[in-house]
Amino acid sequence: MELLSTAISATNRKPTNIMSVKVHSPNVVYSEDCIESRYEYNTTSVSVNSDGSYSAIPRTNTMIFKTDTCVPKLGMMLVGLGGNNGTTVTGGILANKYNMCWNTKDGEKKPNYFGSITQAGTVGLGVDARGEEVYAPFNKLVPMVHPNDIEVDGWDISSMNLAEAMDRARVLDYSLQKQLRPYMEKVVPRPSIYCPDFIAANQGDRADNVLTGTKQEMMQKIRADIRDFKEKKNLDKVIVLWTANTERFCDVAEGLNTTAEELLNSIQNNEDEVSPSTIFAVASILEGCTYINGSPQNTFVPGVIELAEMEGVYIAGDDFKSGQTKYKSVLVDFLVGAGIKPVSIVSYNHLGNNDGKNLSSPKQFRSKEISKSNVVDDMVESNKILYSDGKKPDHTVVIKYVPMSLTPNEPWTSTSRRSS
Repeated sequence: MELLSTAISATNRKPTNIMSVKVHSPNVVYSEDCIESRYEYNTTSVSVNSDGSYSAIPRTNTMIFKTDTCVPKLGMMLVGLGGNNGTTVTGGILANKYNMCWNTKDGEKKPNYFGSITQAGTVGLGVDARGEEVYAPFNKLVPMVHPNDIEVDGWDISSMNLAEAMDRARVLDYSLQKQLRPYMEKVVPRPSIYCPDFIAANQGDRADNVLTGTKQEMMQKIRADIRDFKEKKNLDKVIVLWTANTERFCDVAEGLNTTAEELLNSIQNNEDEVSPSTIFAVASILEGCTYINGSPQNTFVPGVIELAEMEGVYIAGDDFKSGQTKYKSVLVDFLVGAGIKPVSIVSYNHLGNNDGKNLSSPKQFRSKEISKSNVVDDMVESNKILYSDGKKPDHTVVIKYVPMSLTPNEPWTSTSRRSS
């Protein structure tokens, strides 16, 4: 039995949400400052014998989770604050915080957090006395930050304030934009890192708000920005989230970025193959901030992963995969799980926003193509009966930039299948 421990802590903040779920168990202890729970995580180690049979050995890891009852004051810094995602997220938080209602052709709309796992999701707790399933809101299980309380800041290569950027994005309804404008126009992105070789050349016309100097100097400026934001807003924690354009893949090579030491030296030496997203990741890690990657480039080179482990900082993410890619992975999982063999997957994406414009460049498209193609690999690997020869489905990804598309993203997916 292995004993593991993890802690989720805060410093000086009071709870902002009230728990409605309390577990009555000797394995869960509630105190004024924290909730401590003991959980046995059961896994199975499996080996395949020479005759093709399987040997399974149950394993149990005992884990102790300690969660502070006082939630931190949280800040979120977006790389790409002035883009479609940045303006929509910021506008959505403000609309909910100030309860802004707006009219559309379908009537009045009210703000909500539909689409948020923590705010709109539920968790099955068990059954009641009648044997009926009981579900509780996700955000009532333990104290957690409410989105309305998150402070937002960030960087962008475009100098537009968020009101102008919101208008450029054409995502939010006009009547909502009018209400948001007094708040959004006060937010101006900090200068960001712009390396033309890593994103499409067609993004150059936006790049009027960029950092100068060596990559080491730019990294130090990003670190200073994080500290400045944390101090001015009196924050306990900051999360950095990449929601900027997809970059091309960077090289991974010995002497360049395979260890933390190599990577830090490469930044110091201003190596061309150190990408902006990797610089942001390193800056975030060195400041002790969780870094989340929302685009499909290979930000997390081995040196980044090693540095995060050395510093004890969380990193996560390989593209948001919240639209067509998510649909495709769910569909393939269902088919393979049902014993049905997909032999061809063809995905069509018609993108009318700046994401589509950037992805019209072959190198940036290749990053997205790899990400969208890899989502089916695990499902294929899980069934050696259907795919005994190891051959993967014929998988084609098509992304077309359609500037006049009436909706920002229009995914179309066609899947061919064959029963065994």
